[in-house]
Amino acid sequence: MSNINDIPARMKAAVLRKPFDIVIEERPVPEIGPDEVLVKVMAVGVCGSDVHYYENGRIGRYVVEKPIILGHECAGIAVAVGENVTRIKPGDRVAVEPGVTCGKCEFCKQGRYNLCPDVEFQATPPYDGAFVQYIRHRQDFVYPIPDHVSFEEAALLEPFSVGIHAATRANIKPGSTVAVMGLGPVGLMAIVAARAFGANNIIAVDLEEIRLEAARNIGADFVINAREKDPLKEILNYTGGKGVDVAIEAAGHPNTLQNGLASLRQGGKLLIIGLPAQDNIPLNIPEIADKEIDIYGVFRYANTYEKGIDILSSGIVDVKPLVTGRYNLEQTAQALEDARVNKAKHVKIMVYPNGM
Repeated sequence: MSNINDIPARMKAAVLRKPFDIVIEERPVPEIGPDEVLVKVMAVGVCGSDVHYYENGRIGRYVVEKPIILGHECAGIAVAVGENVTRIKPGDRVAVEPGVTCGKCEFCKQGRYNLCPDVEFQATPPYDGAFVQYIRHRQDFVYPIPDHVSFEEAALLEPFSVGIHAATRANIKPGSTVAVMGLGPVGLMAIVAARAFGANNIIAVDLEEIRLEAARNIGADFVINAREKDPLKEILNYTGGKGVDVAIEAAGHPNTLQNGLASLRQGGKLLIIGLPAQDNIPLNIPEIADKEIDIYGVFRYANTYEKGIDILSSGIVDVKPLVTGRYNLEQTAQALEDARVNKAKHVKIMVYPNGM
């Protein structure tokens, strides 16, 4: 094993003991195996899933049954590497893809490793996440980043990957017209992905003005405040009654899903990213058949990180202004609470386990 000197024996971690109860604990710094990298965590994005676990202690079948460290959108510095590690060296600035898959099942072998049944995904019970000063991670899910890409941008690669995966599944290409409904960080980064894939008419829909303004700044051509106007009417008016080629639903709301379907042109594609609270939602089946609509589920991502690094490195868009709140590790509870209740004020909140 090779490492950078002065790695401490113990570290601080923000631990969720039960809903709304986060404490700072001391933990041993992890020992790495021969194929692993020890990463000093420099920035972690607060995700909607973190907020759900913080608020409810569960998401669907994933239940917090013992204390857990949340956070999975992270980047940092490689400070030690195992003897078999060849892709990363100590001192590298890195982005961390949070799901470590088996590499052996049929889905991994098909390149669809996001469907691996044995994935160990950070901050999904029972696995700990990245609101901690150091993590260990298998080398094939750790990626060097260029010096001009900030740790914050590298942390945004995780939600960006969802957008890239959606754009890939929908085959967004030059000339595509795309509507993105729901402008949380995933929806906003889906706009960046659509732009990078060549879409030349991007429509953004949300309820919060701060997110609509963010969408304008990162490349949306037309924004719709759903509090003030009917999104479906506005989309159809904007497209001359034709509808869009691709609708990306990232809000997880039944009405948004139905509007997304209705906004599509003949032969259009509906991408479902957002997860609604209920399992069953009525959809217009005759419309799906008559217009020959393709519907795609989007579960996390696969084979996206290197592409995401290339896109963000290119300077196609400046995503740094999406970060609207910054907190030290000791303030993790406040970061999660702000993400929960201050949606009109914040787009993306970051936690800095080793200081800002």
